[in-house]
Amino acid sequence: MAAAGRQGYLRKQHAISLLAVLAAALAGTGAATAEPASVASKQAQAQSVMGQIQSLDGSLEHAIEAYNLANEKLNAIRGDLKQNRVDLTIAQHNLKRAQKSLAARVVAIYTADESDSTLDILVGSSSLEELVDGLEAVSSVSKQDTQVLGNVRTFQAQVKERRAQLKREKARQAELVAERAAHKASIESQLAQRRNLLSSIKNEIAQIQAAERRRQAELARQARARAAAPQPLIPSFAASAQPAEAAAPSEPSALPAAPPSRFGGVVGIAMGYLGTPYVYGGASPSGFDCSGFVMYVFSQVGVSLPHNAAAQYGSGTPVDRSQLQPGDLVFFNGLGHVGIYVGGGSFIHSPHTGDVVKISSMTGWYASTYVGARRI
Repeated sequence: MAAAGRQGYLRKQHAISLLAVLAAALAGTGAATAEPASVASKQAQAQSVMGQIQSLDGSLEHAIEAYNLANEKLNAIRGDLKQNRVDLTIAQHNLKRAQKSLAARVVAIYTADESDSTLDILVGSSSLEELVDGLEAVSSVSKQDTQVLGNVRTFQAQVKERRAQLKREKARQAELVAERAAHKASIESQLAQRRNLLSSIKNEIAQIQAAERRRQAELARQARARAAAPQPLIPSFAASAQPAEAAAPSEPSALPAAPPSRFGGVVGIAMGYLGTPYVYGGASPSGFDCSGFVMYVFSQVGVSLPHNAAAQYGSGTPVDRSQLQPGDLVFFNGLGHVGIYVGGGSFIHSPHTGDVVKISSMTGWYASTYVGARRI
């Protein structure tokens, strides 16, 4: 009986050992299969977050360009205010001179004309306007006096108009300052949202950035090689069009041929700022936004452009995409974004906050949001 009990005990221990081995094997299998599933899930999450960030960046760009446009308008108003103050000073000076001449004429009229009607006007008038109207009504003034009275009226009207204009411009200025503050608050809010999204996928972002640095180095090498290549003396469609971006051979250009590009050299200037950080409202080598980058680069060749993508779209000549040449401005995202074409279906730009001046291909999102191009 003892032997039978011992045998049962051994069988039980053996079964327990087998179960332990099986559990360990299952646990090992679970660990091996769980990791790829987790990675795939994390990658899907990262892609979803990157999609949200791209959408947010598009919205953010519009807010930033609206902020830039408000600044452009504000600068114009400041110029108008300055000129209006000068004009008001001149009008006031002219009015004083005219009033002085009128005062001298009134004394002369009072001395020479003793009629009751004239005396009543001179003594009874409570304002300059009433005096002028009264003298004209009784025809107590000469041709010279009429001119003096006319000058008083003209300069009085100018002073009133200038004061009213200054008041309107100051009110408009106050509205724009408030508008700028609202745009800035919107930008700051969206930036905070963007930072939170980025922090949720830090590791994935680091990998993406490393891959992007390698890609940028290759794109920069290709762009420099194109810039160093001999250019034809007479630009031709065959030479300037790129296979990746040209329309089908049977399709005519949607726009008439633009004049040859005069500023292809800006590409080399723009390349000198690769890696410069994006700064909203920025227009200097310490940091650029998209339109600030274009404005700064073209200022280096003596071309003045506004600090606003939509306003820049009003400059130069329209260019069909099939005829793009280096130095052309290319616009995207409902005129919310702008860059400089470098050739080979690529362009250089300052994309969005958190990024740097870089070269991108006019494919994917940029192809789907492409608006048009201008040749300066």
